[in-house]
Amino acid sequence: MIEKKELTEFTKEELFEEIKNIGEKSFRAKQIWQWIYFRGITDIMEMSNLSLSLRQKLAENYTITRPKIITEQISIDKTHKWLLEFKDGERVEMVYIPEKDRGAVCISTQVGCAMGCKFCHTGSQKFTRNLTVSEIVGQFMVARDAYKEWPSPINETRYLSNIVVMGMGEPLNNLDNVVKALNIITDGDGIAISRRRVTMSTSGIAPRIVEALQKTGVRLAVSLHAPNNTVRSQIMPINDKFKIEEVMKACQEYQKGDHSRYITFEYLMLKDLNDNKQHAKELISLLKSYKLKATFNLIPFNPWPGCGFTPSNPKTVEEFSKTLEDAGFAAPVRVARGQDILAACGQLKSKNKEK
Repeated sequence: MIEKKELTEFTKEELFEEIKNIGEKSFRAKQIWQWIYFRGITDIMEMSNLSLSLRQKLAENYTITRPKIITEQISIDKTHKWLLEFKDGERVEMVYIPEKDRGAVCISTQVGCAMGCKFCHTGSQKFTRNLTVSEIVGQFMVARDAYKEWPSPINETRYLSNIVVMGMGEPLNNLDNVVKALNIITDGDGIAISRRRVTMSTSGIAPRIVEALQKTGVRLAVSLHAPNNTVRSQIMPINDKFKIEEVMKACQEYQKGDHSRYITFEYLMLKDLNDNKQHAKELISLLKSYKLKATFNLIPFNPWPGCGFTPSNPKTVEEFSKTLEDAGFAAPVRVARGQDILAACGQLKSKNKEK
């Protein structure tokens, strides 16, 4: 039996080539694309503007699948978390964080994570593999299914309005698939999420930062979490490979020629480790020395079972934020969401398959 090809694995260009290779006219590819990504259908036989013979041919050789939903949890603050399973049985978590008239879907790019950040629950799970293009795109489509946001809204009123590539895994270590997936999600003929509403976060894989953003045009967030190499290396092993200075130079290159590209520096507040006023002053000095246009996202630490860190005192966080803002840097304190279902920043971890 021939294994069917997954249609959501193809980029737009690849789909046009695929349809041409089976002897069909290229405009059919655009119709198929719109059925999948604008209408959200999963049954090829529903593509009513294609001939029955073409639909049968497609159904015999191709498939449109979603990740399987294993569990769903909804927090008291309406944050929605899914545990999703792929064809090989591997699992990831995805989160939707709603606001009043919009919301962000936090998608994963790997099963587990190899970065080993000491404060991150995901990082305590062994890296298994990269996600494929269809597995990355499929997560967002599961969220779209759940909130019935098909066909794609053509105005700005979307509940699933933003995407943050901040779930499980390091996106820049799965760059080819992430680039293809984001280009599918932002394509105007389908899901059509604005590139400016997509933010990709990295722990600091410096050599790939510029390439990643040039190929996608999305926004950049850097998990910084420390003002100097000494502190950062204690909590983020990646810093031993790519020092802060190298990351800052990559950020500088990313902003070159387009100063509207503000960078978000994510900064987890850890008691007595990175949260005093001197640390804030070091951050100010660091960013000013590289002339970076940036905002800080101060993140209260979300404890998880077995972790060895303590959240900073709220007053300390407030003073830290004020020091940064007095120097001209926006530094809002992120409101923790979904803590009661372990859906907050750094808490994602796919469950053991036996549980």
